[in-house]
Amino acid sequence: MLQRTVLYDSHLAAGARMVEFGGWEMPVQYSGLIEEHQAVRGGAGLFDISHMGRVMVRGPQATAFLQYVTTCDVTAIPLGHSSYGLLCQPDGGVVDDIFIYHVPDEYLVVVNAANRARDWAWLEQHARNFDVELEDRSERWAMVALQGPAAEALIAGAEDSEAVEIGYLPFHGVALTRLFGHTVLIARTGYTGEDGFELFFDTEHAPALWQRLLALGGPGSVKPCGLGARDSLRFEACLALYGHELSEAINPYEARLGWVVKLDKGDFVGREALAAIKAHGPARRLAGFELLGKGVARSDYPVHTVDGTPVGHVTSGMPSPTLGKPLGMALVPTALSAEGSEFDVIIRDRPVRARVVKMPFYKPRYKK
Repeated sequence: MLQRTVLYDSHLAAGARMVEFGGWEMPVQYSGLIEEHQAVRGGAGLFDISHMGRVMVRGPQATAFLQYVTTCDVTAIPLGHSSYGLLCQPDGGVVDDIFIYHVPDEYLVVVNAANRARDWAWLEQHARNFDVELEDRSERWAMVALQGPAAEALIAGAEDSEAVEIGYLPFHGVALTRLFGHTVLIARTGYTGEDGFELFFDTEHAPALWQRLLALGGPGSVKPCGLGARDSLRFEACLALYGHELSEAINPYEARLGWVVKLDKGDFVGREALAAIKAHGPARRLAGFELLGKGVARSDYPVHTVDGTPVGHVTSGMPSPTLGKPLGMALVPTALSAEGSEFDVIIRDRPVRARVVKMPFYKPRYKK
């Protein structure tokens, strides 16, 4: 039985095509992937991301607990800011990638939709040794993302809003505000490579707030967007997708996320294994590539050396809507991950030559 967000009926009314994703029935597109993708790159798009998990962590040892279960330095997250982080296994494999928001008297941890139950169990298991309280707020709060270069002006111009000072909210900043007469937690975070905001608010107000957000700036200024555009946008910015660039079998150094691992902060789950991986260097590494021949590289397609030896696999691949050419990311031996290296992607039993290019494919335009 697929789960549905509180905005399911709103998606149907807008003509969305619904698909299964991580156990959820979610909109993959409304008007079309390309149109929605371009709307976010050039203006503003609105995503329902209520399928993601939201966990509150509070108590005397909340900071110490998160410091122990995540790779990032939680003590370095000031009040009103947030940070990307990883939950790792003792062997260094990734349980999930998360965002931690430092709000008054507690932390909000956002986890991936498909991993909600597993992450909750993981956090509960490790919380037993700390004086902390965990609260699953996933059903109580809805979560949406307004993304694109026009997002700031649209939010600032909203009627019945106290968010007029939104321009002063820094990248990764988070604050409580009033929007359309409702209390909203707003964060300058997102998953598209563009400036934008993620908003959290009570589920009961979600359908009305969704419609008000779509109406910002007048008809057509904000376009509803589905999972298709969300994937193509994050792909161009080379942002990791769990189950593709990250998994229990892929460690942070292989995924080029060593910057999220703060080995000098003290003990945490996976530290010993990750320190050893860093010291020796990962045997394989994520590489961005462009295809030199015809075809489209898709997730899990095999990667061979140019002489035909199997050495890796594609993690994500598609024709880039912004750059107009087929691109991909693959896990390959570290020696093959250097820019300019070449290998073959096996597409329908046929080798297609690929060349490693600089990542990200699209330079993010976050507000700094």
